[in-house]
Amino acid sequence: MEAVSHMTAQLSHRPAAGPWPRVTLAGVAFDAVTEPQCVGWIMDQLAAGRGGWVITPNLDHLRRAQRDQEFRRWLLEEADLVVADGMPLVWASRLQGTPLPERVAGSSLVSTLAQAAAGAGRSLFLLGGSPGAAQAAAEVLRSRYPGLIIAGTACPPIGFENDPQQMDELRQMLKEAKPDIVYMALGSPKQERLIRLLRGEQPGAWWLGVGISLSFLCGQVRRAPRWMQRVGLEWLHRLVQEPRRLARRYLLDGIPFALYLLGGAALQRGRRLKARRREVSQPGAS
Repeated sequence: MEAVSHMTAQLSHRPAAGPWPRVTLAGVAFDAVTEPQCVGWIMDQLAAGRGGWVITPNLDHLRRAQRDQEFRRWLLEEADLVVADGMPLVWASRLQGTPLPERVAGSSLVSTLAQAAAGAGRSLFLLGGSPGAAQAAAEVLRSRYPGLIIAGTACPPIGFENDPQQMDELRQMLKEAKPDIVYMALGSPKQERLIRLLRGEQPGAWWLGVGISLSFLCGQVRRAPRWMQRVGLEWLHRLVQEPRRLARRYLLDGIPFALYLLGGAALQRGRRLKARRREVSQPGAS
C-alpha cells in the first residue's frame, strides 16, 4: 500500500471539474458522476467555450497507473474528467464506503455524447479504429441521431504517430475540421499520448479515448449483452472472442489486480470505521 499512499499525495494537482465529490481508488481520484452528468458537463463546457479531456479508466488502466508514471500523471494532473469504466472499480468504491454512482463506460459515452452533440448542433471527429471502423461508426451515429455533424473521420496506418509527415497531415485535417468533440480510438496508452500531444492545438474541443468502441458501434466486434455488462462480466465476453490477445491481460494481470484493489478498499473501510470509533470514544466527542 506504500505506492498507493505516495500517489494519493499527488491528487490535489488536478483541479475539481464540477460540483461533485471525488472517490480515490488506488491513488487515482475519480469523479463521482453518472453518465448523464458527465455528458451534461461536457456540453455545458462546450457552450461556455471551454474544451477538455475525459479519461475512462478501467481495471487495466488503473493497474497501468501503478507502474507507469507518465500515465499516472495524466490521470492525476491533466485530465479534466476521470470516470470509472469497469464494474470492479464501482464494487471497490462501494466496499470502501465511498460509492461511485455508476459505471461510466467509454463504449456507452460514444453514443450518449453523440446524441447530445446532435441536439446541440455540435460536431464530432472520429479518429482511429480498425480499417473502415471510423467511417462505418460515423454512418451508424448519423442514422441514430439525425442532425449530428460529422466533422471528419480518419484511420491512419499503424505507426503514423512516428511519421512527421503523417502527423502534419492529421494536424491539418483537424485544423480544417474544427471539431467540437474528438473520439480517439487507438487503444491505451497510445490514444492518451496522442490526445495530450494534439489537444493544445484544438483547445476548444473535448477529447475522449474510446478504445475499441468504434468497432462495437459498427458491428465489427460484438459487445457483451447488457446483463453481462451489469454484472461485470463484459471482460469474459471479450476474452471468449479474442482469447490469445486478451488472456494475459484479463487472467494473469487483471484478476490478481482486482483482488488487490478490492482488498485495499476493504482495508480503507476498516481504517475509516476504526477512526470513527476512536472519535466517538474520546472524551468530549459530540
